[in-house]
Order: sequence, then structure tokens, then C-alpha cells
Amino acid sequence: MIQVTGLSKHYGSMKAIDDVSFHVNKGEIVGFLGPNGAGKSTTMKILTCFTQPTSGTAEIAGFDTFENPDEIRKRLGYLPENAPLYQDMTPQSYLRHVAELKNVAAKEIKSQVEEVVSTFGVSGFSGKLIKYLSKGQKQRVGIAQSLLGNPEILILDEPTVGLDPQQIHEIRDVIRDMQGKRTVILSTHILPEVSMTCQRILIINKGKIVAEDSTKNLLSRFHKHNLYEIEVGGNKADIESTLSGINQVVRVELKREESDSVFVYEVETEAGTDKRREVSNAVVKNGLGLLSFQTVSLSLEEIFLELVTEEVTDPKEPTPAPPRRGINEEEGET
Repeated sequence: MIQVTGLSKHYGSMKAIDDVSFHVNKGEIVGFLGPNGAGKSTTMKILTCFTQPTSGTAEIAGFDTFENPDEIRKRLGYLPENAPLYQDMTPQSYLRHVAELKNVAAKEIKSQVEEVVSTFGVSGFSGKLIKYLSKGQKQRVGIAQSLLGNPEILILDEPTVGLDPQQIHEIRDVIRDMQGKRTVILSTHILPEVSMTCQRILIINKGKIVAEDSTKNLLSRFHKHNLYEIEVGGNKADIESTLSGINQVVRVELKREESDSVFVYEVETEAGTDKRREVSNAVVKNGLGLLSFQTVSLSLEEIFLELVTEEVTDPKEPTPAPPRRGINEEEGET
């Protein structure tokens, strides 16, 4: 459904994105993550035909973003980070206007507007001028407009920003329900949102894709060792001696002291080994009190931070790609 190949965008000497390639299957929901300035917005602007790449190609539903932008726009719903709402219109009139711009059939405009107003909880303020709405209310209007025209592809940039917890939960449910029905790229800084709604994750950093996989597979790839957190009662020296003496334990670290005789340790063992029984047996056998024991999982946030804070080890910069079809813009944002 979406195929990106060797996509680069340069603003003068600055590389907003550099040789980016990825795909999104039909009906798939994919999270697009990266720190500010990583290239997320630039990539989405190319996919939505707002700007053109310096080199490479992007195809949506079989249409090239350079050759067939009008065909793509017919099939695409887009929520930019700051939705372009007309402040002196009401949500109701604005949504009707957007439906007309999207060439929704006149006989279907009323029903489509009513559907998105209901789905995204806009009905309670649909008659107020947009300039008087709260940030969360404006965001819901922005999301609602992206669904007008029944697009088969959605590109959503920070869809839950400004919403309260209940609204966030509702929007996540709506996005999850799209799986298999629409193709969705979801850009967000809220990492739990990705794990709750997306089947696969793309992580971009410094203009390059640094990871592409399911949440489960990413967690597995970065789990180099097994980690346990254990709360033990007894003499501190005896506890550390016992834990360190267990075969295949590579690290024992005191995390906190609960009291003079109760300590919490993080125990790390070699990858591929389940040492829970050995650790608990050793503690009990040595007369220590086993108060709690849990496996520690590496979080998606920790993986994300590890990927985006790595230093580039290859000092060689790739040769800039030649301009694509005469496109050579000099200003923009990433």
C-alpha cells in the first residue's frame, strides 16, 4: 500500500532525510517514531504530496507522489501536527467545507459529517466558533476531518496531543478498530500509544531509519541479558556473596535499601538462561529471606532512547544524491 525507496530530502547542505526505505502493508497500523528534527515531518510531507524529495521514490496505492499527487489525495486522510482549522467557522460548517473540498458526493456530505462528529465527540460543541474551542476540542475536529471522504490510507501526526485521558482512550480504540480496514501511519511521542495501537514500529533518527519491527520483536532483539529484581532480607554482604556466586550471573547491583536488613537488587544473567529457580533456591538455602522476585522487562522507551542516542561510528558522510526531476528547494523544516 505504501512503498518508500531510497527517499532523501536536502535543504542546501542539510539532510532532513537520507536514503529512507520502508513499506506499509494494506490494512496495517504502523507507528512512526523519532526525536524532534529526526525527519518524521519531512517524510510525512512527502507522503502527503506537500513537498517532493531530492531523490528516491514514494508510492501510495500504486501511485507515485510526484507523478500522481491528485490520485493519492483522493485516497488519503491527513492530520498534521497543527491541524489547519478555520477559526471563524464552526466545526459543523468546517467539516462540511472539507467534505466539499474532498469531492464527497453532495448526497453523502450530511451523513459523513454526522458520522465523524459522533465518532470523535464533536457534537457537544459543533455550533461554537473554532477559535473559542479548547486545544483538545480542536484536535478532535482535526481528526474528524481526516476521516471525511472515507480514505483508505491515514497519516496521523500526534493524533492524541491535547486530549484528556478519557479522550485518548477513545481515540486509541478508534485507531485500533481500523486494523485491516485502513492503512495507518501514526506519528507520536507517546510510546505506550504505539504499543497499544500499532502492529509495527519504524524509528527514525538523524534522517535514517534505525529500526523497523514489531514491538515484540524489538523487545526481544534488545534483551541481551535476562534481568531480575529481587528483594531479600538479611546481611548485605551475605546477600551479595550469594547472588554473585550463582553460575551465569554476570551482574549484581543494589537498587535500594528498604531498611537495615532488607535490600532490593537487580540481578543480570547471561542471555538465553532462565535462572529464576537457581537464584531463589540459593537465597533460601543460605538462610536469607526471599521477599519478592520479578522479571524486569526492557521497555519500549528504553529501546527508543538507546537507538536515538547512539553515536554515529562511521565518520564518512555519503555523497549527496543528485536532485530529483529538477526539484531543489532551499528551505523547510524536518
